[in-house]
Amino acid sequence: MLVVFEGLILSFWLLLICVVGIAKDGPVGLVVFYEQEVQDKVVELGLITKEKIKHVSIITSLALFLPMLTVIPLTVYFYNGVSDFLDGFIQLAGIYLIAGLFDRIFIDWWWVGHTRAWIIPGTEEFMPYIHGKTLAGKWIGTLLGFPIVAAILAWVMQLAG
Repeated sequence: MLVVFEGLILSFWLLLICVVGIAKDGPVGLVVFYEQEVQDKVVELGLITKEKIKHVSIITSLALFLPMLTVIPLTVYFYNGVSDFLDGFIQLAGIYLIAGLFDRIFIDWWWVGHTRAWIIPGTEEFMPYIHGKTLAGKWIGTLLGFPIVAAILAWVMQLAG
C-alpha cells in the first residue's frame, strides 16, 4: 500500500513541476519537453531563447531526477524498512512504474494530446507533439528503463548498507 501512495506522490510531484513550468509563460515555459523541431520553431518565433531552454532543462532535470534518485530510494529503505535487494527492487520499480504510467497516460496522452493546454501557437504543424520514435522511446523508458534504474538503485542501497 505504501508503494502505491509513494507512486502517487511522485506522480503529483511530476504534475506539480508541469503546472509550475507552464504557469507563467504557458507551454513555452516547458518547451524543453518538446521535440527539437518544435524548440527550434519557438526560438525562431522569438518566444524563447536557446539559453533559456538550456536553463529550464537544467532546472527541470534537477527537480525531476534528484528526488527520484535520492528521496525515493531513501524513503523505500529507511521509511518503508526494506533491507534486501528484491524487496527494494520491487518497491522502487512499483513507485517508478506508477509515476511513469501516470506520465504516459495522464500527462502525455490526455493533457498534452487531448487538451489545448500544451499547444504553442505557431507550432501546430508539429502536432501531435508526442508521436513516433519519441512515443515509443517514452514507453520503453517507462516499462524497461524504470525497472533497470530500480535494480541499479536497489543494488547501490544494498552496497551502502
